[in-house]
Amino acid sequence: MKEFVIVNQNNIWYGMFPTLHEAGFLHACSCRLHGASAIVPETLNLALHVGDDAELVLRNRRAFAQAVGVNAERITTCQQVHGSKVVRVTEELIGSGALDFSTTIKDTDALITNLPDVPLMLFYADCVPVLLADVESGAVGLAHAGWRGTVANIGAKTVAAMGEAFGTKPSKLLAAIGPSIGVCCYEVDDFVRDQASGYEEFFAFKGGGKYQLDLWGVNAKQLLEAGVPKENIMVAGVCTNDNHQLFCSYRAEQGKTGRMGVCLSARKNYEE
Repeated sequence: MKEFVIVNQNNIWYGMFPTLHEAGFLHACSCRLHGASAIVPETLNLALHVGDDAELVLRNRRAFAQAVGVNAERITTCQQVHGSKVVRVTEELIGSGALDFSTTIKDTDALITNLPDVPLMLFYADCVPVLLADVESGAVGLAHAGWRGTVANIGAKTVAAMGEAFGTKPSKLLAAIGPSIGVCCYEVDDFVRDQASGYEEFFAFKGGGKYQLDLWGVNAKQLLEAGVPKENIMVAGVCTNDNHQLFCSYRAEQGKTGRMGVCLSARKNYEE
């Protein structure tokens, strides 16, 4: 079975992990094809914070939500700041940021919930999506891991937050690392390397104070260290920079781009 596949529903293309799907977790990583956007015409930008026309973004979100099978008005988002704060989405937070960016959850880079039919959604254009799904309780977590969030161990912090909130055991988690910039294209400098003590093995020296950084490898190692079994960690293996015709890439498009939306919903445990 492939770890990551691209599917099409109603002319909306998105990526998904078959193992997560078979475990009952609704999720999707949006492609940039066939949307309405002012920032980059005819692309499916799903973010309200990048200077796009809000009505066009909401049109894109409704089309994406319908294709994936979620309620667009219950989408719950956060204001990503490249930090490592994790927030639990409770009933009163459902729909934060769905229709208006001013209502989004502030200063947060990871969301967790055990409420079904609440699509958590975060936004990416090279940074790493980390999806977590508890096969016992049905709870989920979704994190935004740029290099700063990765260095701050946001994936492991999200695992820990799920343990505190829902009693999640790391051994019962499925973890997926979504499309993001690969080691092939992610050049960083000494400043970044100096912040990542303990992960030197994921920096390939190029000379002149430059390195190629493997964010997928760092995040996978952190999840392993948090107790997630190696066999439960899936990596899409899709570089957004190399595939910027399919996924948004900040580097490839020199900052003028929309954002891929990654959504993940908790599973309803009908036996409860």
